[in-house]
Amino acid sequence: MINPTEIVPGVIFYSYLSAMRKDKVGFLNHNTLVMQVSGLFTMETSGQTISMRGGQMLLIGKNQLAQIIKTPLPGENYETIVISLQEDLLRKIALEEQIEIKEKYVGSPNILIPRDAFLQGYFQSVIPYVRNPAEKITSEMGMLKVREGVKLLLNAMPELSTFLFDFSDPYKIDLEKFMLSNFHFNLPVEKFAQLTGRSLAGFKRDFQKTFGSSPRHWLQERRLIEALHLIEHKNKKPSAIYLDLGFESLSHFSHSFKKRFGKAPTAF
Repeated sequence: MINPTEIVPGVIFYSYLSAMRKDKVGFLNHNTLVMQVSGLFTMETSGQTISMRGGQMLLIGKNQLAQIIKTPLPGENYETIVISLQEDLLRKIALEEQIEIKEKYVGSPNILIPRDAFLQGYFQSVIPYVRNPAEKITSEMGMLKVREGVKLLLNAMPELSTFLFDFSDPYKIDLEKFMLSNFHFNLPVEKFAQLTGRSLAGFKRDFQKTFGSSPRHWLQERRLIEALHLIEHKNKKPSAIYLDLGFESLSHFSHSFKKRFGKAPTAF
C-alpha cells in the first residue's frame, strides 16, 4: 500500500507505505522539515547521502536535486511527516519577528537535527491529523503548526536563522561541475539554468562555451554514454537504469539508445 497524503495542500504531507519505493524527486523547491516516524529514509544528492530511522529529523535546503528511497524495516512500515517551509511564510515570520539576515547561508544544504524534546513533542502533535485523514486539519490550523515548527527549530538551533531566512538568489556556480554531477535528473533546461544562478540565455551561452554543445543535445548524449557504460561494464538491465538516467519511459530510452549506438540496449 502506498498512500502519500496532503494534510494541508502544499504544506504538510504524510507518507505511508509497506513496500520499498524509490522516488526520483528531482527539484526540491522549498526548505523542508522531515520527521521519520518509522522505516528507513535515504536521500541522495550530488554531494550528500543522508539516512534516517524512526525518531530522527532532517532539515532539507531549498533549490536542490535529490532522489529519495523509502524502505520499510522488519516489523515496521514506512512512515514520514514532511513540512514544507515555503518562502512566503518564512518571509512573513522574518517580518513579524524582525529577523534580518544580511549574509548568504554557506553551510551544509541538509542538516540532521539533534534530538530535541520540544520538536519531538511538536511532531507527536501532528501525528493524530496524519493518521486520521477523515479529521481534516484546516488550512489555518496547518499554517499555525508550520509557524510553530519554525520557531521550535530556531529555539533548538538558533544558528539555523541564516539557513531558513536566506532569501538571496543562488550564486553563479561552476557549470561544468554541476552538470556532470546532476545530468541524470529529468528537468527542463530552464530549471538547470535557475539552479546554476543564470538566466536561460546566460545558461545556454555559458553551456556552449563549456561543453561545445547545446544543453539538450549534451544531456541526451551524456545520459546515453552513461547507459552504455552501465550496461556493458556493470551488467545493468535497461529496465533498471532508464529512470535513473532521466528518461521518461523505457521505449523512449530504447529508441534513443538504438539511434545513437546502432543496436538496442538489450543487444549489449
